[in-house]
Amino acid sequence: MTDTRTRPWHGIMVATTLPLREDLSVDLDAYAEHVRWLLANGCDGVVPNGSLGEYQTLTDAERAAVVHTAVAAAGDGSRVMAGVAAYGSAESRRWAEQAAEAGAGSVLLLPPNAYRADEDAVRAHYAEVARAGLPVVAYNNPIDTKVDLTPALLARLHADGNIVAVKEFSGDVRRAYEIAELAPGLDLLIGADDVLLELAIAGAVGWIAGYPNALPESAATLYRAAVAGDLATALPLYKSLHSLYRWDSKTEFVQAIKLSMDLAGRPGGPTRAPRLPLTGAVEAAVRAATEKALAEGLR
Repeated sequence: MTDTRTRPWHGIMVATTLPLREDLSVDLDAYAEHVRWLLANGCDGVVPNGSLGEYQTLTDAERAAVVHTAVAAAGDGSRVMAGVAAYGSAESRRWAEQAAEAGAGSVLLLPPNAYRADEDAVRAHYAEVARAGLPVVAYNNPIDTKVDLTPALLARLHADGNIVAVKEFSGDVRRAYEIAELAPGLDLLIGADDVLLELAIAGAVGWIAGYPNALPESAATLYRAAVAGDLATALPLYKSLHSLYRWDSKTEFVQAIKLSMDLAGRPGGPTRAPRLPLTGAVEAAVRAATEKALAEGLR
């Protein structure tokens, strides 16, 4: 598809799942095909090595290969935002340097996630990774990291010159307006599928997305209508998809999205431990929501 974005981190950037074979080895050929398919079906780019890509379970060689594969498959490095989260700032910087060498256009960075960092530590962390030279998108996920990138802290990180945007995953849509007030030059990216409409209306210029791995065409229609303020198109679609999209904010989000992909005929497949296959009521709920969406013609 034609790239109409003005910055590499704008638009629908899909946090890609990673196809694994039955022996749990990485299938890079299937991954390359998935990247190409997403771009051909309405998405603007991909985010390899995020949590949906199970980066915590990958070897260094696998993680590097995933970024190289994404860039090659996309055919344009600006369409690739590599996840560079790690336990230490030096390691995150090395992954950012690897992403730059591979040709990626930007990186996505959590705050320190093995240490309850204070403001000074967070600012030093982002400064270190920014030295790699690629635009840095901050990822605020206080639920998992226990470090909250508040609007005030984001404004300081932006004033430091070390971040260009934030993936907002707190679920608190009120923050969108405070971020705009405190850091008007900082781009807001939707970070959780189930607050897409609310954050799009509030001025988001991108979406780091989960469920488009399974249903990209309807997601693209929804996102573009939402950011354009076309509620007549966006709201019915959002209501139809929300029972699926809320799984993006649950503990089992990787398995849920991969199961939905399987049902939609995409390469979902297994997950590596500690993530176990879905069973019981959770599996039934994901399956029912996916089958309902497919029956309604959502793709």
